[in-house]
Amino acid sequence: MSKPMAVIIGVGDGLSASLARVLSGAGYDLVLAARNVAKIKDLAAQVGAGTVAADAADPEAVDALFDGLAATPRVVIYNPSARVRGPIAELDPEAVRKAVEVTAFGAFLAGRAAARAMLQNDGDVRGTILFTGASAGVKGFANSASFAMGKFAQRGLAQAMARELHPKGIHVAWVNIDGAIRNPGREEPADRPDSMLCPDAIARAYLGVIEQDRSAWSDELTLRPWVESY
Repeated sequence: MSKPMAVIIGVGDGLSASLARVLSGAGYDLVLAARNVAKIKDLAAQVGAGTVAADAADPEAVDALFDGLAATPRVVIYNPSARVRGPIAELDPEAVRKAVEVTAFGAFLAGRAAARAMLQNDGDVRGTILFTGASAGVKGFANSASFAMGKFAQRGLAQAMARELHPKGIHVAWVNIDGAIRNPGREEPADRPDSMLCPDAIARAYLGVIEQDRSAWSDELTLRPWVESY
């Protein structure tokens, strides 16, 4: 039998790279999508993945990504997000529009395409769709209006999709990453070990959600380091 396929959208060298390694180790064939695939060629070679250059907020690019898959995916993970920081009175409308398009509209495009594909799969569980969220989807922060807009919309999308698709055998969940991720180039304070989320640990939590029995599916998961305040 061929391996199940997983598609990760918005791949870089942080969390998405950890997701690729964990899913590869769990026996998935991978397709990695990014704006600039040249930056992920080493990762793709490491995990034996195919790569697709795609703008996540472009409907034609997302449709082309899914139309070009060699098999219908069993897992789709949407990672991209964008933000424009600054006081609300000073934000550039076009920059905010683009940020919300990446975080929210792109999530819709990916979720729509993933659902269309997975509904073709056989079995009681047809697939899993995961959205990488943030605490900005639960509480808005000052000077971060565009990120809150995008993540609140993304969370609502995931909730609506879960209610629609769970009864059809497609598992949908939104993962609230409540804290900073220890991505390459970021260092923790010496006096606060493990104060950032380890990307490999997050990836293992994603795999846990993917492997949940359908009698006990999560539609939302919050991950935070032990020092994070509520």
